[in-house]
Amino acid sequence: MKRYITLPLAAALLALAPAAASEPRSLSGVTDAYQSDAFDPTPMPAIDAAIASAKRSGKHVLLVMGTGGCHDSAWFANLLATDRFAPVRDRYEIVYADIGMPHVRGLGRNSEVPKRFKFKIKGTPTIAVLDAEGRVLNRKAAPKWRNAASRSDDDIYNELMQ
Repeated sequence: MKRYITLPLAAALLALAPAAASEPRSLSGVTDAYQSDAFDPTPMPAIDAAIASAKRSGKHVLLVMGTGGCHDSAWFANLLATDRFAPVRDRYEIVYADIGMPHVRGLGRNSEVPKRFKFKIKGTPTIAVLDAEGRVLNRKAAPKWRNAASRSDDDIYNELMQ
């Protein structure tokens, strides 16, 4: 008898899980947390400037490869702009490179950016931490940011402040 009750209950809970996970979140002061104009349509000069600045400041570069129309990319950019993330902004030279969505045929832009850092984009955002020489320091973790909008703010903050 337990099996007959447990199975329908489990199925019902699984059916509810995606709806709960996809509920829109909001950020104070942001009209649409899932849209952003932070992504530079011609990012290569900004990347070069950030690396040069990192050499002078001793900071790392946070290279956010994504696009303003990607909900995860936009969420990440908008989250970093909040007061809580000021220490993150102080820690890195941050560049938002508009690469479109190259993992979707025909929607990629600025392919020279991921190519320069030897990334095959599997989702956006792909977030690379670069040293002052432009070397990628988080090669394995960089592609794992494509779920940024579903991560907790605390997890994002803690990972960036390690």
